[in-house]
Amino acid sequence: MLNRSDQPRILEPEQLAVQRPERIKLPNGVPLSVLNAGDNEVTRIDLLMAGGRWQQKQPLQALFTNRMLREGTRRYDAVEIAEKLDYYGAWLELSNASEYAYVTLYSLNKYLPQTLDILESIVKEPVFPEQELGVIVDNNIQQFLVNSSKVDFLAHRGLVKALYGGQHPGGRLVQEEDYRRITPAVLREFYDRYYHSNNCSIYLSGKVTDDCICRIESLFGCEAFGTDLRKPEKKEFQPVTASGKRIFIERPDGLQSAVRMGMLSLDRNHPDYLKARVLVTLFGGYFGSRLMSNIRENKGYTYSISAAIMPYPGQGVLAVSAETANKFVEPLICEVYHEIDRLQNELVSDEELSMVRNYMLGDMCRSYESAFSLADAWIFVQVSGLQDTYFAKALDAVKEVTPQEIRELAGRHLCKEKLKEIVCGKKMS
Repeated sequence: MLNRSDQPRILEPEQLAVQRPERIKLPNGVPLSVLNAGDNEVTRIDLLMAGGRWQQKQPLQALFTNRMLREGTRRYDAVEIAEKLDYYGAWLELSNASEYAYVTLYSLNKYLPQTLDILESIVKEPVFPEQELGVIVDNNIQQFLVNSSKVDFLAHRGLVKALYGGQHPGGRLVQEEDYRRITPAVLREFYDRYYHSNNCSIYLSGKVTDDCICRIESLFGCEAFGTDLRKPEKKEFQPVTASGKRIFIERPDGLQSAVRMGMLSLDRNHPDYLKARVLVTLFGGYFGSRLMSNIRENKGYTYSISAAIMPYPGQGVLAVSAETANKFVEPLICEVYHEIDRLQNELVSDEELSMVRNYMLGDMCRSYESAFSLADAWIFVQVSGLQDTYFAKALDAVKEVTPQEIRELAGRHLCKEKLKEIVCGKKMS
């Protein structure tokens, strides 16, 4: 009989069995990565275009170019696109990041001919209709105004501007008038420059059949498509960090204050990055972290507090995020510094490090168990400029990091003097 009073033994994975994609170069040069790993008759198609906020000439240009792809093409208007995708049980996602735009389609295999026809039209022949654009811009303005009344939204904006500066794409803050400067011509310019076969890569994941690969090659891999077929230039920007330590953003009607503490940190190619992830997870990256245990559980200053490295091209941002009652702002910030002192001066116990290690290993295993999560993982490797050995190195870093290394990493990368303090809320009398 199973003795349920005995805790199950924890087993660390010896290696991560992360399935590698089959990589194919299509006749027109478009790289195709295939992850055939699904049991259900569903395929996901990801098209990546190297062009995002870092490449745009004005704010919101990249975002709205991608967003408007589904609002009308030479063959289908917005209603037809929505109705056809709904009828065939397909799902379309359009997203945009710092240096890439993503077009993602989930489709039942039996309806691939129909859904890929729509995808081809969206990618190759959007028309950016003015009337639909006006409606979407107005809706986004209203959402922007709503967000602008929220202390967490304002505090985040304050942090990235303080760290990167207003001329850096990471720190340039979108304003209401930026929405009104978006026109079909502005979007067409960005589309023509970055949406073409010389700037495209494709991922297929799920139950990928030979028929699916043939159809993708026929639609996106035989002939060049797009207008401007030049490879995009790699743009680099230097942060200009503000000089002050504390920045206060007043919201007289704020019931709580949002606190953001942050500094420029490691990029994902830094030799310390993988082990620093363990440090940051221990500090504030999971429910049992130092910040949660002290500031939430013991002190009761906040419902939730977290720390994370936010990835940006070049230097990322190490950020501590919380919301708290106005009267607890100062003691909360003091306790964050107290936890940094502890990490820099005391060795983490083997028991605590083991708990963090097991949490991270379990999270890594879950992240690579399905076909679609595998696609996300390999897309992450591509857009981050990492090597195929990344997953093995990440596993080794989590398993091998020592308490002494945690303390050394805290001394190098948790710099209290560099942390900016952004507080958004009601000014205390």
